[in-house]
Formats: sequence, C-alpha cells, structure tokens
Amino acid sequence: MFRPLSLFIGLRYTRAKRRNRFISFISLVSMLGIAVGVTALIAVISVMNGFDHELRDRILGMVAETTISGVDGSVRDWPHAVRVAEAMPHVIAAAPYVEHEAYLRGQRSQGAVIRGIEPAYENKVTSIGQRMVQGSLSSLTPGSWNIVLGRDLALNLGVTVGDHVVVFVPEITATPIGAIPRLRSFTVSGIFGAGIEQYDAGLAEINMQDAQKLYQQSGPTGIRLKLDHPFLAYQVGRELAQKLGGLYAVSTWMDSHSNFFKAIAMEKKVMFIILSLIVAVAAFNLVSTLVMLVTDKQADIAILRTMGAAPRTVMGVFVVQGMISGLIGIGLGVLGGVLLAINLPAIVDGIQTLFHVQFLSPDVYYISNLPSRLEWRDVGWIALLAFVFSVLATLYPAWRASRTQPAEALRYE
Repeated sequence: MFRPLSLFIGLRYTRAKRRNRFISFISLVSMLGIAVGVTALIAVISVMNGFDHELRDRILGMVAETTISGVDGSVRDWPHAVRVAEAMPHVIAAAPYVEHEAYLRGQRSQGAVIRGIEPAYENKVTSIGQRMVQGSLSSLTPGSWNIVLGRDLALNLGVTVGDHVVVFVPEITATPIGAIPRLRSFTVSGIFGAGIEQYDAGLAEINMQDAQKLYQQSGPTGIRLKLDHPFLAYQVGRELAQKLGGLYAVSTWMDSHSNFFKAIAMEKKVMFIILSLIVAVAAFNLVSTLVMLVTDKQADIAILRTMGAAPRTVMGVFVVQGMISGLIGIGLGVLGGVLLAINLPAIVDGIQTLFHVQFLSPDVYYISNLPSRLEWRDVGWIALLAFVFSVLATLYPAWRASRTQPAEALRYE
C-alpha cells in the first residue's frame, strides 16, 4: 500500500470532485484569500524597501559614511592622512573638508552650514557633483570665492547663478574702529538638488582653501571617507583614528541619521504585522473549509477507523489537505506579489498618465516616483509565515476528524 497513507488519501481528497459544491467554493475562496494577502504583503514590503533604499542612496550621496575630525579643530598634514585612509581596507576614497556655520545674505537672509571642499576629492566621496541643477563643482577653484548653494537655500536667499551672497562668520575681528563681524562676498557659481530638505535648504559649498582663509584655519576640519560597505563605518573610522594618532572624533552617517532610519524600519515592521493579520485571516478561513469537509466525510473517516487506521493517520489526512490548499494559495500569492512588486512603478506611472493624476507631487515630495525594491529574503519570510498560518489552521479540524467514533458516524448510513 502507498506510504504514507495520510499523504495518499489527502492527495486523493484534494483531486476528487466535491459532492458539496459549497465546500469547493469555500475552499477556493480560502486559497484566493491567502493569495491576495501574500501578494499585498510582498508588494507593500517591496515599496517600503524601495523608499528605504532611495532615501539611503540620497543621504549617502550627500554625506560620507565616516567622518574623522580633529578634536582641536583641524587636521594637520591632511595629504598624509588621506593617503593613510585610502590605503585601509574597505575605504574607496577620502576627502578633506572644512565645515562651519555661517549667516548668508542675498536678497533675503538665512543661516546655513558652509562646507569647504576640494572638488577633485569630493566627487570621489559624495555624489553632489551629479546632483548639480546649475553650474558645476569644478567652479570652486582656490581664490575664486565662488559658492554652490542648495536649491531651497538659493530660493530662500532669492539668488541664482551669477548673483552675489555675503557670508557672515559668527566671529568678530578687532579693528581700530571696534569689533566687527568677519564677512566675505561670494559669487553663486552653482546650485544642487540633493532631494533631502536638510541639505537643499541648509548647505553651501566653497573651495577648502577659501574656507580656511575665511575661518582663519591652518588645516581642514577633518576627513570624510567613502566605504565599500556603509555598515562598517564606525569600525573603519576607529581604525583610522588609531593609525593617525593624536585626538580625533569619529562620527558616522548612522549617528546623524539614526532616528530617521529607525523610523523607517519601525514603519516597515508595523506594516508587516498589520498585513500579516490579513494573511492570517485568509489562512484561518481554511478552518471553516476543513470543518465542513470533515462533516461531509464522516462515513469515510468511520470506514478508515474500522479498517484499523490510527487517529493520527486520520488527522494527517486533513492536515495534508489543508496544507495543500495553503501551498496553492501561497504559490499564487508569491507569483502575483513578485510580478506586482517588479512592475509596480510602471503600473503607477501608467495609472498617472491614464487618469492625469500625480500620487507623489514633486512640489511636495522629493521622491516623485513610487519606488519598489524586491528582496527575496522578505519573500521567503512572507511565504514561510503564510505556511505556518495554514498549518495552524488545519490542526483543529484534523483533530476533530481523528476523534470521530465509527459507530456513531455509521449509525444512519
């Protein structure tokens, strides 16, 4: 005889035509419910992954993964420090910088962070050169006194390329006529759009040598590193600080944006839990299907018991049937979810074009297109979770079937 018997009978029940069409309908609804729940969960998690990846790319395009800054305010012999940094494992590039706060005045006034850079080094560490809306970073040559502004910062100051802005340093200089603030006029030579409010509205870049003269520094504030793996940021920074000697402070992109990414991670977990409940509800519809099936198959169960089938064998028959229904629903859901996640940006663009609507207005959101990033690890976890729910849903009806008494079941047959 075919072994195991539970699997054989369970497969026969699955393939057999139902005498009660209502049971077949309920079984189909249960499978479709699981499929829809799994599809929705995969699609939503993929969109959350897309937003996380897009925002992380934009942030890491503007900030270095690791920053080494001198405790005394400057890094001496920075060319040597850059060579040491670039020779370390996991370090792709290093760039010196000078960074201070200042007050800018154009047609209007606003505070901002002034960052002095060397364009040749900066392009290796950040992608700001690729995000230029007007002009280029190469215009920041020594002694040119040019400045590149964030898009929103230029808008708030009321200036554009070719205009002049006055930079006020929050330090005073003693003169014969008294203490006066240090200031310098700069020519706007470029405007960038990072897609992150913090940088578009609060960052301006100038040449590093001009920044040193403006702030009267003998060297750069620190060194910024580009790594091959952003999550090694703190480890690499500590190793570099030890190699350079002296007192250095190490900061990473995770320190400055930890709350932001924790919020995204928490939102992803909450959405996973909420949508998992939808999958659970769909999976537990199998309970009603199997309960009705057990009632319909009372005579068959009684005959199996009189022929010597053990209660666990009878229980296994209905567990197998419920698992098969669940697996079919999960398979359809995974297929639909993967196809939807891959094609979701194109589908949304098509809907926007067809109905002339904009779901993510570029005037409000920095990400105007719906991003989607399918990760197979998430698909695996979702499929496993749905399978566990399906197995749990079969236990009670299968247990009831195993408790069937042959004499009572065959009394009216």
